[in-house]
Amino acid sequence: MTKDVTLSPLGRADGSASYASNGYSVIAAVNGPVEVQRRDEIPEESAIDVVLRPANGVAGVRERHLESIIEKTLRQVILVSAHPRTLIQITLQVIAAPDDSNASNPLHQSTSNLSLLPALLQSSILALLSTSLPLTMTLTSTLVAVSQSGELVLQPSVKALQEAASLHVLAFSSLGELLVVESEGAFDMAIWEQVYSRAENHCRTSEAGNLAQMDIDMEPSRSDSLGDSLRSIIEEKAAKEHRWKEG
Repeated sequence: MTKDVTLSPLGRADGSASYASNGYSVIAAVNGPVEVQRRDEIPEESAIDVVLRPANGVAGVRERHLESIIEKTLRQVILVSAHPRTLIQITLQVIAAPDDSNASNPLHQSTSNLSLLPALLQSSILALLSTSLPLTMTLTSTLVAVSQSGELVLQPSVKALQEAASLHVLAFSSLGELLVVESEGAFDMAIWEQVYSRAENHCRTSEAGNLAQMDIDMEPSRSDSLGDSLRSIIEEKAAKEHRWKEG
């Protein structure tokens, strides 16, 4: 599935990124560390506030649920101990979503936001990478649909979502750790093991190791994995930031 990424599209945010994939388009903005209200202050860590704005209408229970998942995930990614008693704000605006108005599958209708989660996570980590905030790791996330016949589909289309027996969102850190797993529908452990293996292969980089420690002079990876795509984005960003030293 084609991905469209832009780093730092917003001039007034400390960090920002736009990410479009699988019919979803999200723009993320990061501000911080900033002053935090005393009631939200954490003595030894930064507080993290995630705000999700839907493409249409106002935020509701589903958005609050996704905000909670993202906040808990990013708390593992950001080095929160570096800026205690401060606030890091992440704002996620959904710009576009696939048209599923004709969806007839109750699973898809009740969990349509699950398919949005990977785009939210990817835009969040890209926006964080465009800031000067220290991170302990990066992450990549993917969506896997399981058809009624048991076929696994990565980054499924709207039609595949409508016909799915179960949906699964997984996110892996650059250290190979499973950070997020959200599932809906009916499936057994055999299916789950297949989903995990397929998602892990899709998310990981072709070479083991922390992305933060990679050599920026390496040639960009030609792998189709999300991990290698993220690696290429980081390499390009690092190269641009070091061009002023040339000449």
